[in-house]
Amino acid sequence: MITAGITGGIGSGKSVVTRIFRLLGIPVYDSDAEAKNLYEKNPEITARIFREISPDVEDKNGRLDRKKLAGIVFTDPELLVKLNRIVHPYVKKDYENWRKDQSSVYVIREAAILFESGLYKDCKMIISVYAPVELRIQRVRERDRRTRAEVEGIIASQMTDEERILKSDFVIRNDETQLIIPQVLSIHEKILEIAATEDQHSETVK
Repeated sequence: MITAGITGGIGSGKSVVTRIFRLLGIPVYDSDAEAKNLYEKNPEITARIFREISPDVEDKNGRLDRKKLAGIVFTDPELLVKLNRIVHPYVKKDYENWRKDQSSVYVIREAAILFESGLYKDCKMIISVYAPVELRIQRVRERDRRTRAEVEGIIASQMTDEERILKSDFVIRNDETQLIIPQVLSIHEKILEIAATEDQHSETVK
């Protein structure tokens, strides 16, 4: 089973793209969403965050205040690296367990920091979703009710679009100048072709 990675900066529209892949029957593991779920399900993670990042991100009910956490780590690169080192081993294990339950030709692993976290190493190919920075800022402000400064801080903490594109095998432009569905369908067909070629090679080796 092939793993394809999907990445892109905040507001690029990764969720729109993965929704189309799901409609095509391709399972998608959303690393960012699952990390948030793990915060709730695994007290060991939150305890380490309170201890190693800041006790100030614990709310009055003893839960993680994700908004406070974001405000801290996206203004301090060292703390962001530390947070990723805490969380990503748990996400990696969760992904591996999820993948074992899938039976499709390929699966997709979505992550905003696919390259920065090293998760790209487990992917056969990488798809980057691109949108201009101003459009991304507009989308996130409307979606999350964040200030412009908050969104710019998150963007500054992530890899640039140029770096992502150079490291990727496919690029989907979600900048409102091109239709997304034909782009996704084209990539989907190419991945199926690659998977079929690998299957033939495996049979030949046997």
